[in-house]
Amino acid sequence: MEWLDNPVFTTWDSNTSLWSNTLITLYMTLGTMLFTAVIGIPLGLLLYETARSSSPAARWVNRIVGFVVNVGRSFPFIILIIALIPVTRFVVGRVTGPNAAMFALAISAIPFLARLIEINLREISAGKIEAVSMMGASRWQIIRQVLLPEALPGIIGSLTTTAIAVIGYTAMAGTVGGKGLGDLAIRNGYQSYDNVVMVATVAVLVVIVIAVQAIGSALASAVDHRAATV
Repeated sequence: MEWLDNPVFTTWDSNTSLWSNTLITLYMTLGTMLFTAVIGIPLGLLLYETARSSSPAARWVNRIVGFVVNVGRSFPFIILIIALIPVTRFVVGRVTGPNAAMFALAISAIPFLARLIEINLREISAGKIEAVSMMGASRWQIIRQVLLPEALPGIIGSLTTTAIAVIGYTAMAGTVGGKGLGDLAIRNGYQSYDNVVMVATVAVLVVIVIAVQAIGSALASAVDHRAATV
């Protein structure tokens, strides 16, 4: 077919290739999710623990962290990535390319994931926590043996939801030189009036999202002991 001769399919040049830009998008998504999970999960746990604490200091920590998280979630990504340009230049050393985009992606995704993790933890039955507490378990033991295992299916679901949002953000990062499929679609598709490139990039993004959702759902089902007992 004639459209298969389009350079988007036949080259590995990062400026024109569908394949190399797909790898860049996957690299940005995986790198962003690594940083997001490492920071976002403990942050969500902190929000949960400080919200239920009777300590005035903990309540103040909850208010401050909650305010920062809410502010981070309120910014549309396209505005956030532009607003972070001076910080990105200071931290990464440049404002274009996948590494620079990952910094802004992580800043946007961490508050989103933290709130989802807090919600997952709130859904755990208080009776299970009280039962373990009455047996003399420390708070760390409750977190490690009850909270995280019980919330694990929800945590995996939250990571999956966040990853899909990040994939969408990577496309928007292409508008400011973030590379990847978004950059390819805008520069070689929209601006060059090449419908083949537009259709190809959208199709690949859809496939990636479907694959991420399928993997996330399978993992969540595999660790959900409640589903196994039904």
